[in-house]
Amino acid sequence: MTLTTAGDRTPVHFSGHETFPLRQMWLKKVFQESLGGGLIRKSTFSDEDAIANFGVGKNMVASIRHWALACGVMYEADGDFRVGSLASEILRDGGFDPYAESPSTAWLAHWQLAGRCFRSTTWYWLFNHVTAPDFTRKELEEPLARYARELDPKHRLSASTISRDLETCLRSYAPRAAGGSPEDFAEPLLGELGLLQEVHKGQYAFRRGPKASLHDGIFSYALVDFWNRTAAGQSSLAFEAVAYADGSPGRVFKLDEESVAQRLIALSDSTGRKLEWTDSAGLRQVHRKHLTKDDIKNMIRRAYD
Repeated sequence: MTLTTAGDRTPVHFSGHETFPLRQMWLKKVFQESLGGGLIRKSTFSDEDAIANFGVGKNMVASIRHWALACGVMYEADGDFRVGSLASEILRDGGFDPYAESPSTAWLAHWQLAGRCFRSTTWYWLFNHVTAPDFTRKELEEPLARYARELDPKHRLSASTISRDLETCLRSYAPRAAGGSPEDFAEPLLGELGLLQEVHKGQYAFRRGPKASLHDGIFSYALVDFWNRTAAGQSSLAFEAVAYADGSPGRVFKLDEESVAQRLIALSDSTGRKLEWTDSAGLRQVHRKHLTKDDIKNMIRRAYD
């Protein structure tokens, strides 16, 4: 979930999850470890009692730490971790979604991974650069490796690292029908979004089109986040950028053109006219007025009403 803005995007990152897809309660488990002021000691994930506290094995503790960072629930600060303010609003007892049960929380996590690309190079690449109607993991390995080399020519990655990261990414959205351990049957948090399906054994395809569980508040929030990072000084944004640009809501959420247009038409009502859609003389644009932190927070709040 795009819940913090601390730190720069990591250019290349293909590890940390220990091949475990993100599970529903993992983000809440991390939040429960926070102390006063949202402090989470780094030792929380390495102490002898970490396994007992999280109720999982050693490798899964490392995975939980990775996902909490990658999804923006916590960020590194002063040698330890801090919980982001919006993460607290969502996951605290009595918060918007304390048990991460709402689809809006899963959509926010997906946006952070595939839209913002922090510790999640494969996620960003898959949703923004793969255009084939269907594909297998094997077919994606070499193009992903090339992409990684373009981002950082000095970064050396093994074929097995690329393969494992792709497998974990695909299983995050299209879980295995059968597996060798009970963990393989646990539904990943992102699996409920319906973004990816396994059409045949080992062959996958995106599900493009309207997304019923994607609330307008989450779409608006993602749009503003994308806008701030790509065209911060502009008061208007073209339809094509929202629908087709790398890292845009249209690409990351796999919305077709009509679905994007419908979302944009509804912006004025859903944002109190802070964002407005115009379509005149063939020029389709979104316009925005000054947005405060409270305006942005309210976009997310509405998604949980």
